[in-house]
Amino acid sequence: MRASRRPIPWHFLIPALIAGAGVLLPLAYLVLRAFEAEPQTLAELVLRERNLRLLLNTVILLVGVLSGTALLALPLAWLTTRSDLRGKRLWTMLLTLPLAVPGFVGAYALLGATGPGGMLEALLGINWPRPWGYWGAWGVLVLFTYPYLFLNLRAGLLGLDPSLEEAAQSLGYRRIEVFFKVVLPQLRPAFYAGGLLVGLHVLGDFGVVSLMRYETFSYAIYLQYSASFDRIYAAWLSLMLIALTGGLLWLESRLLAGLSFSRVGLGSARLARPVPLGSWRWLSYPLLLAPVVGALLIPLATMLYWALRFPHENRVSVSEALANSAQAAAPAALVAVLLALPLAYLGVRFPSPFSRLLERTAYLGYATPPLAFALALIFFSLRGAPFLYQTLTLLVLAYALHFMAEAIGPMRSALYQAPPRLEEAARNLGYGPLQAFLKATFPLLWRGVLASLALVFLSSVKELPLTFLLAPVGYSTLATQIWAYTSEAMYAEAAPYALLIVLFSACFVGLLISQERRK
Repeated sequence: MRASRRPIPWHFLIPALIAGAGVLLPLAYLVLRAFEAEPQTLAELVLRERNLRLLLNTVILLVGVLSGTALLALPLAWLTTRSDLRGKRLWTMLLTLPLAVPGFVGAYALLGATGPGGMLEALLGINWPRPWGYWGAWGVLVLFTYPYLFLNLRAGLLGLDPSLEEAAQSLGYRRIEVFFKVVLPQLRPAFYAGGLLVGLHVLGDFGVVSLMRYETFSYAIYLQYSASFDRIYAAWLSLMLIALTGGLLWLESRLLAGLSFSRVGLGSARLARPVPLGSWRWLSYPLLLAPVVGALLIPLATMLYWALRFPHENRVSVSEALANSAQAAAPAALVAVLLALPLAYLGVRFPSPFSRLLERTAYLGYATPPLAFALALIFFSLRGAPFLYQTLTLLVLAYALHFMAEAIGPMRSALYQAPPRLEEAARNLGYGPLQAFLKATFPLLWRGVLASLALVFLSSVKELPLTFLLAPVGYSTLATQIWAYTSEAMYAEAAPYALLIVLFSACFVGLLISQERRK
């Protein structure tokens, strides 16, 4: 009997429904709050000239970052997969490590290294102008989001069957023509998947654009909420940003529709023969070093330079921010796993349109820009649960609901590897559905559970927009302290917080890599 035809156990169904409601109810209330104004006021809010300027700024930044990451990630992926480059594994690891540096930490490092009194002027005598505005935001976002596209393109190149390229070469096509006519079209799914991750990151970013003083929808939402009593306009800005995000998701699904690049021949695919770089070898090293220097060496050097100038009397505040970050992130990771487990279980053991809809709801919370999600939770808590407003509990719930999608993937993969017959055997021995799951299946999920806990914990520690709007009054974390000091050009005071958050990220990235190698 197919698992999807059996009745869904209530102890999985109810938590899954609670998880879905936790994401949908605040968003629904955001819509209701936005339409509370009079029709004339609504028309004035929606048709403001400022909205068009925000839209143009956001779209220009989105397109610019997508183009920049593509131009950077594609040659890097090709060099580490298809060429005879030495030390490919080392280069791949170095080119992936910028994921451990949050964008706003990268912005802090860039601002702290440039300008009058910056690290470059103090150590090298180079007074490099601080890159404010569009180009500053563009540079930081490209440097710290390209690994999303790099990893997707690298996986795509490794999965291509070289027989098609060999056939094209036998027909007289040059190697460069084969790349553009055969290889590049097959990389479209990788481009779309990586581009979607980069695009969602850009649309939801607040730290980078605010520190670089480039006004996008996210930055405008924060300014409108924090400096004005017109919360309806803030709600409309949030809805516009959500609509833009939905448009990006729709575009990605439309571009992927009907694509199929699977092999039709028999046998296993071969690896492509490495292409000799020849005289191009020495030109490839500057390209490989550029993101390593810009996204790793300069930020680390900047943080160490300013950390040596940190006022010693502020050490207590550093330990307090570290404790606050862990205090909020640890329970959030646990709650996210508890909410995601029923969703992953229903999707694997009881596949149906209903279970897929519940799972997509979790991804809706993840795709919603953090500031818009935070504003929705504020409006919902003020009307529906005022006792939660500006409490640590609301912040923990926001982390858990927003990052719940990150916890689903590892546990779903572990569930696919756990034989369902073990649960059936336990049921035949007289155990109930929940007991059978806990005794037969749950012990096999520990790797997936640990990976999920680590992912959500790390994301919560690095999260800035949700913390800004939802944290209790006076509750500072590593992320908020970095932003606060950097926005006031107090780079020495921000340095220890930046170092700690990068160390947190590096440790958890290393943990996940070690878990993958043990598999």
